[in-house]
Amino acid sequence: MKALVTGGEGGLGRAIRTRLEAEGYEVESLDLVNGFDVTSPAAWAEVGPADVACLNAGVLTGELSYDNYRRAVSVNVDGVVLGVMRLREVMREGSIVATASLAGLTGMPSDPVYSLTKHAVVGFVRSMAPHLEPVRLNAVCPGLADTPMVDGEREALEAAGFPLLAPADVADAVWRAATSGRSGECWFVQPGREPAPFRFPNLPGPRVDGEKVGAPPG
Repeated sequence: MKALVTGGEGGLGRAIRTRLEAEGYEVESLDLVNGFDVTSPAAWAEVGPADVACLNAGVLTGELSYDNYRRAVSVNVDGVVLGVMRLREVMREGSIVATASLAGLTGMPSDPVYSLTKHAVVGFVRSMAPHLEPVRLNAVCPGLADTPMVDGEREALEAAGFPLLAPADVADAVWRAATSGRSGECWFVQPGREPAPFRFPNLPGPRVDGEKVGAPPG
């Protein structure tokens, strides 16, 4: 069995690799540090099929500027969309899991662009999943995890007694999403709670002359 993990050399990526290896997978790490750029269509064109694919690469924005905005969108959004486009060509079955964030389910005033990109991942996963069947597509939406990405906030978080997720907890949620047998779900991951699919509220539908109407075609 084969798996691939983008951002596989980062904190969450290494934990996901370790979990997949423990489940018997041969895992390929696709990371910028070993020459793989998730924002490059040419790089994705060389990727072969996998039984499980984890589209995990991600970056924070930092100071809001055009260059930082473009980098965040390229890595966090293009890295997922390009990956799904390629994997749709080479996978006939199996599971794809994208790493989103709780910031894709709520606002994140400390990094609005990061939140924008993770909302995009959540919307893409929910909308794209039906088009990939029988390949399953899900997302995980972790809260703050104990990785280098929180180093700038670590002192404040510790002073406030705010718990951080262990990377292994996120990897466990990835495994649950990958093996759930379902598709189009976004699993929340929070310290002290069992990972589970997020229950999105129903949208208020249109009415004509006070009566409900069905969903739009397509």
